[in-house]
Amino acid sequence: MIHIALYEPKIPQNTGNIIRLIANTGFTLHLIGPLDFQFDDKNLKRAGLDYHDLAKVKIYGGYEEFKAAMGDKRIFALTTKAQQYYHNIQYQAEDVLLFGSETSGLPEAVRDELRETLIRVPMMPNNRSMNLANTVALTSYEAWKQLGFVGGL
Repeated sequence: MIHIALYEPKIPQNTGNIIRLIANTGFTLHLIGPLDFQFDDKNLKRAGLDYHDLAKVKIYGGYEEFKAAMGDKRIFALTTKAQQYYHNIQYQAEDVLLFGSETSGLPEAVRDELRETLIRVPMMPNNRSMNLANTVALTSYEAWKQLGFVGGL
């Protein structure tokens, strides 16, 4: 199944919404620290409703720990600096979709490391970015669709 990874997320409500999405897709969520909130934050819990127990969530102290845990999985990094669109990828089971923080995106070093697998969501020119939870929903459902909505109704 697909893996969703958030690099140093800042807004607990976004992460809570993504936890709800993860619970409903059967994906795994990887949170790469440091986080700007506690995992028991009331805003995170409220946004995730009662889905926290249904979601597979793993937390890492930093990017290197996350990378080691991913092994040889393909990692696609979402960034407004990419040229390739997310819907043009042929996704495979166990692919990872990596998203940067809401305030600063992915660091340049991570983008450089993953330069062959940078992807983006199309949007109007001169706009900075889209909401993190919305972007995760768009891209993860495209990947799941390509995999035949395995496990879903």
